[in-house]
Amino acid sequence: MKRLAFIFICCLMLAGCGGQTVVLLPDLDGHVGELTVNDKEGEAVTLTEANQSVSGSGKVTTLSDEQVQATFGEALAAQPQPTARFLLYFASDSNKLKPESKSEIPAIIQAWKDRASTDVSVIGHTDALGEKQYNYDLSVRRAQKVRDLLVKAGMPEDIIELTSHGEENPLIPTPDGKSEPRNRRVEVLVR
Repeated sequence: MKRLAFIFICCLMLAGCGGQTVVLLPDLDGHVGELTVNDKEGEAVTLTEANQSVSGSGKVTTLSDEQVQATFGEALAAQPQPTARFLLYFASDSNKLKPESKSEIPAIIQAWKDRASTDVSVIGHTDALGEKQYNYDLSVRRAQKVRDLLVKAGMPEDIIELTSHGEENPLIPTPDGKSEPRNRRVEVLVR
């Protein structure tokens, strides 16, 4: 997401009589990062707030939402929808979805339809209880289970990228051998 924001910021450079103007806009998810640019004198200027701008003179100003819309409205309207993210949780040591997670399948299908998406990631995870290889295999089975449910609900299998991390990349960091229900999950990303 940060790479997208950086590219987006770079694309929003305006030609002006004093050089270029750079505006820091929030990511699609509303997060505001930080951007450092050099003015025409070579001095570093850092933007840290939404809608801050700097031109060749190095003077930082903040544009109103109306100014941002007037200047970038068409470009902002052309952006894709933000990635829809879903976390589905599982019973311990199984690929059985918790009932509240299984009920998310229709929302995932709707996000896919709303975006006319051809890019869906299904990423399996486990907690740190058990052997690494066993956990990896379990995370694969969990991801496959979710993929199968999505396909059964009408999503084409060929648009689903299935990956697994086992106990790596936990949502909640824990020591090895520790059970953590929030790490027993599959992440679904619909782009």
